[in-house]
Amino acid sequence: MNAMEKISVAEACRHLVHRYAYLNDERDFAAIAEMFTEDGVLYRPSAPDKPIQGRAAILAALQTRPATTATFHVCTDVLIEVLTANRATARSRILMLSGERAAGATVPDAATVKRPLPGTFEDELVLTAEGWKFASRKGGLWVRPAEGY
Repeated sequence: MNAMEKISVAEACRHLVHRYAYLNDERDFAAIAEMFTEDGVLYRPSAPDKPIQGRAAILAALQTRPATTATFHVCTDVLIEVLTANRATARSRILMLSGERAAGATVPDAATVKRPLPGTFEDELVLTAEGWKFASRKGGLWVRPAEGY
């Protein structure tokens, strides 16, 4: 691969990482599930020892989030390592804010917003006929959250 091809792969993978965060906050869980390979695996930062395998299982797990929970993810330090023309890895840092919103509200009430929760992701990305996908997305928390977080 030449330098421009590596840059193109890195940018496509970086976009995937950022898109995941944005779609998560928009609660577009079906679109998130489609970002994984058919047999892709997700380890949520809040449950890093519990793999969720396959698009259908990932969608079902994401849909368990209460409809009243609003999230805001900040995704930074996205480092992409291009391994081949169709394989890459990514590491990133996240900061999640969350709170509860009243029925019909688009944003949470300030009184319900929890402390920021920092974490990380380590990703394996592959190029498929449908474009770049997560083969594996392993999340972890940088701190141990307080009880009931």
